[in-house]
Amino acid sequence: MSATHGAADEPRAARAYVVRAAPTITGDGDIVIIGSQAILGTADVGRLPEEATMSIEADVAFRDDVDARKADAVDGAIGELSQFHETYGYYAQGVEIRTAVLPAGWEDRAEILDRPDSRPGYARCLEPHDSSCRSSSPGERRTSRSQPP
Repeated sequence: MSATHGAADEPRAARAYVVRAAPTITGDGDIVIIGSQAILGTADVGRLPEEATMSIEADVAFRDDVDARKADAVDGAIGELSQFHETYGYYAQGVEIRTAVLPAGWEDRAEILDRPDSRPGYARCLEPHDSSCRSSSPGERRTSRSQPP
């Protein structure tokens, strides 16, 4: 399958595939999507500008990943330059939840992405206002097109 076919054709389907694969890789199905692609869990994709759905990566964090092993496992299995990325034209970047600056109550406002095609995982997608509070810590790897110049 090329980058122009399959899961990459539909943003939510690509996210669902990542949400389905991450728990298989890590044994942890409680995922938090942070960064620009969290909007795809909280908005009607058809009403978003095309630029909001163009990213080829999703930042995937786990609430329980104190040693970053889960983030590293995601990077290795379905991260940038992986077979998954090559096949679908889309990848997950494992990040630590502590790299996000999140306001109090963010968990109560997060939208749960729980689709039949994403199980056994589900993802908490940051509410857009909470997502705008996100900032990277020094040394965090950033590779998406949404990175400021």
